[in-house]
Amino acid sequence: MKLNYKRTILVGFAFFLISAFWQAYDTIIPLMLTNKFGLNQTWSGIIMSLDNVLALFMLPLFGALSDKKDTRYGKRTPFIAIGAIVAIVCFVGLTFADNAQLSKLSEGTKETYWTQNYTVENRDYHNITNNEVPSQYTVRDYAAKMYFNKTFDQLTDQQKAQVESWYKSDELNYDTVYVYTKPADGQTESYRLCKTENGTTVYADTGEKVTERTTNAYSSLVSDAEAQFAKSVTKANWWILLIFIAVLLTVLVAMATFRSPAVALMPDVTVKPLRSKANAIINLMGTAGGLLVLVLGMIFGTGAVKNQMMSYTGFVAAVCGIMLAALVVFLLTVKEKRWNIEMLQAQSALDENEPSEEPQQGEEKLSKDKLRSLILILASVALWFTGYNAITSKYSVYALNVLNKDYNTTLMIAQGAAIVAYVPVGIVAGKIGRKKSILAGIVMLTAAFFGAIFVTASSPSWLLWILFALAGIGWATINVNSFPMVVELSKGSNIGKYTGYYYTASMAAQVITPILSGALMDAFGTMSILFPYGAIFAAASFVTMLFVRHGDSKPEPPKDKLEMLGD
Repeated sequence: MKLNYKRTILVGFAFFLISAFWQAYDTIIPLMLTNKFGLNQTWSGIIMSLDNVLALFMLPLFGALSDKKDTRYGKRTPFIAIGAIVAIVCFVGLTFADNAQLSKLSEGTKETYWTQNYTVENRDYHNITNNEVPSQYTVRDYAAKMYFNKTFDQLTDQQKAQVESWYKSDELNYDTVYVYTKPADGQTESYRLCKTENGTTVYADTGEKVTERTTNAYSSLVSDAEAQFAKSVTKANWWILLIFIAVLLTVLVAMATFRSPAVALMPDVTVKPLRSKANAIINLMGTAGGLLVLVLGMIFGTGAVKNQMMSYTGFVAAVCGIMLAALVVFLLTVKEKRWNIEMLQAQSALDENEPSEEPQQGEEKLSKDKLRSLILILASVALWFTGYNAITSKYSVYALNVLNKDYNTTLMIAQGAAIVAYVPVGIVAGKIGRKKSILAGIVMLTAAFFGAIFVTASSPSWLLWILFALAGIGWATINVNSFPMVVELSKGSNIGKYTGYYYTASMAAQVITPILSGALMDAFGTMSILFPYGAIFAAASFVTMLFVRHGDSKPEPPKDKLEMLGD
């Protein structure tokens, strides 16, 4: 038995456009909310969780509705076509609300921030490990600390003028960094400005090579002040944020109407023994969509620190162009009704040759053992999504503000690693089973998140690349096998319903985790809890997955070497 790769790839174009959207959404929406509207991490997390709140109710609903709907185009295709078109139009429209806010923000300058002397967050404060220093500084005091290692009031008039000139000049830019030394007993904190010479970071006063961790001065002094100004602009022009959220909700509702139907289409046209392999191809298509968006992000510079206040209209229009192209390919090539009939005939022949453990068509309830396994699988899904989604929904902000790195490069490496892994993972799952494969994936994901805890702005980029490549492989291993384990427990007539269960579990986690992780960041006064948070929840999913007993694959040995190569 061989998987029809061509059909699976064509079906995967629906997931391709979904993943393209969510990749763009997860990276630029948090930046819009925090940079343009001045929201803190908690409120940003609340808005970022709206899609998941909607999904909790809408994914099972539209999964079940598509089970019952029967048109000449099939059960799932009408939902995919209508939902995608509405989402594409409204996503572009969302950027106009963002541009309206950006127009108001253009009134803010370094002169504004200096004159009004905004209070900004001290990037070196941590209320657990480094609470000896102030949690906030005025712009003037922070600038004086970096330039002269004194507060502004301690400076002479000449020094004050010098600091003011430095702050307002182009000398303070996105490459300006400083070193902070944590105070020992009886001492005060120490700040030293740094500069780059021939690609090497050195102390500005001595020229000596810097070996300590550096912090981006522009982000600390100007970006934080921009956020403060954005908050005041939002307060005065609240209607812009209201329009932004209204359009965002429309986009999210449109996406939610066709996500379950799109995912349910794969098992609709694929016999059960081949679903892990087919799911690998579907996820490969989704990853390709996300990867293409990251390439666009690099072209448009969405991940560059200096572009935090950019207009995203061109970028979003390009993303929507890709989504539309994928939709057109899907609608022109996928023959849902015919392919579903052929799958049912093939599955019937398989069931005749090998008695199935599935309940008969008249049975509605799972056995106790299978129900327990279903609950444990869904609990595992919720836990690993709690850890993973916290990273994906906050990483763009974390990368720019903590690591001072372009998030597109790192995420592209993770996606690339996942692309390489998807098909081999599907093959491995056919040999060792889905459960063991998932457990191995969880170990890789947890290890990657744990390692990222120790990465700083001064760490070499290749270290972060290795960790995110490992995370990408781990996540691919989990993704390929978890959804088929859920639908394996369904009957052929209610695949959409079980697809809804799967996404309800994942979305429930994704409702909570942006809010919880954001609230913890605000409470602790640092974003450094992001990766410990992700590692803890990923590790917890390993425990629940250990006790799953049903939904695993039953590998069928290949008939010949050519078939093995075809797999």
